[in-house]
Amino acid sequence: ESAIMENLEDAVTVLDQLVAGGAEISIDDFGTGYSSFSLLKQLPIHELKIDRSMINEISSNTRDELILKAMIAMADTMGLKLIAEGVETKSQVQVLLKNGCQFIQGFLYAKPMVMADLKHFMQR
Repeated sequence: ESAIMENLEDAVTVLDQLVAGGAEISIDDFGTGYSSFSLLKQLPIHELKIDRSMINEISSNTRDELILKAMIAMADTMGLKLIAEGVETKSQVQVLLKNGCQFIQGFLYAKPMVMADLKHFMQR
């Protein structure tokens, strides 16, 4: 992220070349740090990954849920895939699904694992 911000014009050129080669670009930790509406406008992105800090209290904080709704509406309008990161509870999943977030990842489903464990996990 910091490299992109240092020279946005060159970064856009490189990202455009990657997209032309078939890559898809994702902005990680959306809602924190360098993520901004300006980047959404300038970068050739395909998906946003909502940062865990934006998910933590969505089942108990109305304001957080309102922000989530706005993020989902924005992603839908822009044709971007939206992934909620760091989901740990079923109540978070319920709020995410109720508001139209279709992609969810987090410890609720699986913790990080080595390839051998992943193969076993996928065979279940």
